[in-house]
Amino acid sequence: QVQLVESGGGLVQPGGSLRLSCAASGFTFSSYAISWYRQAPGKEREFVARITSTTGSTSYADSVKGRFTISRVNAKNTVYLQMNSLKSEDTAVYYCHTVYRVVPRWGQGTQVTVSS
Repeated sequence: QVQLVESGGGLVQPGGSLRLSCAASGFTFSSYAISWYRQAPGKEREFVARITSTTGSTSYADSVKGRFTISRVNAKNTVYLQMNSLKSEDTAVYYCHTVYRVVPRWGQGTQVTVSS
């Protein structure tokens, strides 16, 4: 059974940092691209960052470029999202995502709140 489990969210002050983790199981993790999405209250879910399976190439939403870094450790079946210089507009539930056998798979999400 494919599972994605996010962790690492919390409350942080503006300008602070957090590292999110996405632990995967039930599929050959190293063969799949993994993405992070987020959804703020009253808004649609939006793309944040993606890392490919083979080369580890990364891509980012313009709103987080230069502040967030996505990485993966295949030996641990885990993807990370390092978030620096956090802003209030980064407040959202963050979700891990992959497409397994043409079906989108999502984790349960982890809440990130940026507030003083």
